[in-house]
Parts: sequence; structure tokens; C-alpha cells
Amino acid sequence: MTSAPLILTLALDEPATRFFNDLRQQHFPPERNFLAAHLTLFHHLPGTEQVQIEETLTTLAQNQAPLALTVPGLQFLGQGVAYQVSSQELERLHRDLQRQWWAWLTPQDQQKRRPHVTIQNKVRPEVARALHEQLAAGFEPFAATGVGLQLWAYRNGPWEWLRSFAFGG
Repeated sequence: MTSAPLILTLALDEPATRFFNDLRQQHFPPERNFLAAHLTLFHHLPGTEQVQIEETLTTLAQNQAPLALTVPGLQFLGQGVAYQVSSQELERLHRDLQRQWWAWLTPQDQQKRRPHVTIQNKVRPEVARALHEQLAAGFEPFAATGVGLQLWAYRNGPWEWLRSFAFGG
């Protein structure tokens, strides 16, 4: 168990993970790129509740089929670029977890999630705008799959992987 805040991310299938990581390696400022590409579901769960959180995630993952995802477009973040991710199944899963954990959630985690994978951040707006335009010019929507959940401890910068929960057991 940890006292550090916990972060919950959606694990993506191998082709999507490789695609997003390649772009992140190319476009994320190297001095700030501590993480692989990821889709965050919750930013700040209480580390003191890690055992209960892991029990919930174990049960959920055993009964959850992989999630069909669509990547319908790009999102300009002002100082970066992300790929939007869409899935009614993912929205339902997120809402269910929100209801269970509501008392623990920060205002950020109580909001409706706009799923995305950031491939560039913390750059000058004109650099981000140029990348957004470049990627949008040849963009075609594509499918991906959510294959599980990953739990991390936030360590004031780098994240420490704690455990994965594969869908379908």
C-alpha cells in the first residue's frame, strides 16, 4: 500500500500503443517525456485506499470484455496535441467507477472524461498548431482496443507502475 496518489489508465492494444508511443517519442519534449503514451481515466485516487481499489479493479477486469474504441480525430491542446478516443463502453465503465469512488474523487476526476492520448505537450502554441495541422491533413479515423487497466503511483513526476488488470481475467 502507498500513501502516494494513484493514477488509473486504460491499457491499449499493441498496435495502438506502438503508434502513440512512436508519435510521443517524436514530438514530446524529451526533457519532459517520462512516460509512455497513455489514456488516463483517473488522475488522483487515494493511495491509502489501494487495497480496496485493487479489489474493485480485479473484479471489474475479470468480467469486462475488451473495449472497442474509435480514434475519430485530433485535439489541439493549446500547447500540445492529442488524439481523441471515443467509446460508449469506456464512458459507461468510467461512470460506474466514478459512482463507486465518488467520495474519494477530486473535482477533476468527478468531471465527464474526454478520453484522449497526448502525444505532445508543454511546447509553444505555434509548434503545437503546426503539428496539429500536419497530422490533421492526412488523418483518417481508426479503431483501437482497450485491453485492460493499469494502476500507477504518482511520485512527483515519474509514475511507478503498480499493477495491470487484463480484461477477461
